[in-house]
Amino acid sequence: MKKFKKYINLLLVLSFLSGAIFYFDNNFNNNSIETLSQSGSTGGEVREIQTKLKRWGYYKGTIDGIYGRATIAAVKYFQRYNGLTPDGVAGTRTLNTMGIFPTGSLPASKSSYQNNLSLLARIINGEARGESYKGKVAIAAVILNRVESSLFPKTIAGVIYQPGAFDAVSDGQINLPPDAESIKAAQDALNGWDPTYGSIYYYNPRTATNRWIKTLPIAVIIGNHVFSRGKAV
Repeated sequence: MKKFKKYINLLLVLSFLSGAIFYFDNNFNNNSIETLSQSGSTGGEVREIQTKLKRWGYYKGTIDGIYGRATIAAVKYFQRYNGLTPDGVAGTRTLNTMGIFPTGSLPASKSSYQNNLSLLARIINGEARGESYKGKVAIAAVILNRVESSLFPKTIAGVIYQPGAFDAVSDGQINLPPDAESIKAAQDALNGWDPTYGSIYYYNPRTATNRWIKTLPIAVIIGNHVFSRGKAV
């Protein structure tokens, strides 16, 4: 009788453990679907990934919402370029780097991100209104490159509001509401697109009065602006 009771208790324990494993495994998979896209995934998040990667030049395929080979290759390309593990899986870190924040995965710094996004969009709107989309991204890229440079303040706000740095601050245009394209351009710059090749200076050669800046080596010309990484070492 004792052996029989032990046997029944063992069955009950095994049954409980099996149910628990099924519950946690099922919930883990459900949560993963909400915050992770990978081979075989479909839907709106995949389309958003494809749209962003195509805009940045990583993806050449059709925006069909299907996470196939072309999308995997594009995600790997993006991951390698941005210092992420190139596994082709759009997990939380990869998605956040793209500026995609699935439900339940918002980073603690989301409010800081939004503040920086708004500030960048307003300086783009003030400094590059009338420029091409690439030209708008370039302005934001210069600001972000300055943050990384030892020659400038270490925050986006510090760079933008550095005395005399930007005409849009001096004349108050930074206070104008940014348009949708300026917001998108700010997002792309924050997500790593730098069409200036690391430049920390730019100027309009038709209006610039600073002789020194015109002596700097030219990295690229985009629209009405000349971009430079600074003096060659």
